[in-house]
Amino acid sequence: MAKRIPVLVIEDNRLVRDGLADLLNAQPDLTVVAAVENANTALLKQTKPDVVLVDATLGNGDSLRLVATIRKTVPATRVIVMDLLPVREDVIEFIRAGASGFLVKDATVDECVQTIRSVAAGADVIPPILTGRLLSHIADRAIDGAAPQALSGVRMTNREREIIGLIAEGLSNKDIAERLDVATYTVKSHVHNILEKLALHTRLEISAHAHNARLSQTDSATTGF
Repeated sequence: MAKRIPVLVIEDNRLVRDGLADLLNAQPDLTVVAAVENANTALLKQTKPDVVLVDATLGNGDSLRLVATIRKTVPATRVIVMDLLPVREDVIEFIRAGASGFLVKDATVDECVQTIRSVAAGADVIPPILTGRLLSHIADRAIDGAAPQALSGVRMTNREREIIGLIAEGLSNKDIAERLDVATYTVKSHVHNILEKLALHTRLEISAHAHNARLSQTDSATTGF
């Protein structure tokens, strides 16, 4: 039997929290290691979840800091932020803090479960309601006060450029490894190098950068410059 994906649920509404935990535990490949109204480093280290679901509007107003704490305490853990009506600027801030996925709270059960599975596999997931120019907004935002390096101005290997393109397609590290016929840890190493060269923090920002570069190339081709 395949290993179940350990999930930690952080939601301060008890009814929502318990309902979500029951829903996820009913899945054959998911298991809720804890369902709490808040979390600390001790709980994170004890449960070692693969995925953490975090309510974007916790009563203590500390959701953003909590996402950053999770990524710092258990770096291998991936975070999905849940919100009723996500605002693009808020989404950008959560991405900068280390979030890998977002769930709109009126999502279907299938959408919720599939988002968890995809994020656990290494993909970055944004609901359709948040797409459009969101990636461009992310690419345009300065990271920690300094604009990310332009793709054209950074020396990339052919393999790194290939991986950037596949990340932009939404492929997880595992999917990329299978596509390129290499080990997953090799892909992770390339992604780490790409993040350092571009002065970025997350795979989603790599995708945004690639998206922005394609738009620039299209504009140049159209105008002839």
